[in-house]
Amino acid sequence: MEHMHPTSSRYLKPEQWAVAFMRAASSWWSTLQLTGIALVMGFSPSTYHRANRSTTYKYIYTSTWQILPWFTLLSTLLSLVLIRIVIITALSYGLSRYALEMVVRVLVLELIPLSAALFVALRAGLAFNTAGSPLATAVAAQNSAKFDIVQLQLDLVPRVIASAFSVATLATVSGMIVLLLAYVNVYGMTPWGLLDYTRTVGRVFDPVVTIGFALKTLLFGMAVAVIPVAAILEGARRNVNLSSTLQPGATRLLFVLVLIEVGALAVKYI
Repeated sequence: MEHMHPTSSRYLKPEQWAVAFMRAASSWWSTLQLTGIALVMGFSPSTYHRANRSTTYKYIYTSTWQILPWFTLLSTLLSLVLIRIVIITALSYGLSRYALEMVVRVLVLELIPLSAALFVALRAGLAFNTAGSPLATAVAAQNSAKFDIVQLQLDLVPRVIASAFSVATLATVSGMIVLLLAYVNVYGMTPWGLLDYTRTVGRVFDPVVTIGFALKTLLFGMAVAVIPVAAILEGARRNVNLSSTLQPGATRLLFVLVLIEVGALAVKYI
């Protein structure tokens, strides 16, 4: 069985750098190609037949409802700690009027969607392996360099839909809880701060920011679904032992998630 070798420039001779670069470029191109196929199939009405709907419901249940309570509990505890740190720090510097807006911008808009994407990736996306996916089994069996369109339609599109739904659901539910916790920590158990609170939150969630938030969440969901699949396809084409690849595409997925987050920050604040 052929095994993967390190491709870092630390282990490669200068004459092998061009080969490593072409291999990396080919790998990224395959990922982009697979993303395009997923988008085209996702907008095609013929994709949504009974078998695909059933598979989509199964993936949504696995990637959303099974992890929603645990993620909500974990994000609530961590958010409560971070909210207290932000509020106490703002008070100590005489910036208490900016504490609520900072909490909303940092936690709700940035940290929670990113943590939701990572959580879904660890629970569903990176669990994609030969034992659990019809697409991976088919690719490993045929060891073909071409995409199996039928298997992609049966497995990839439901994954993309379920992952996007899961990231959006986890981010929305946790964001609502964080907004409630922020209100209680800033104003206490009283309704008199509601007017100022809604004004501050509304100022943060203007139409442009809301559209950007939704787009970023959608991109997170697509990355979580597509990149592990692309890694499995690439491993099958190169005859890599897929069962030993516990987290296919993990580094690339993390890079893409960070790139999306940095891009969203640049668009909003630069």
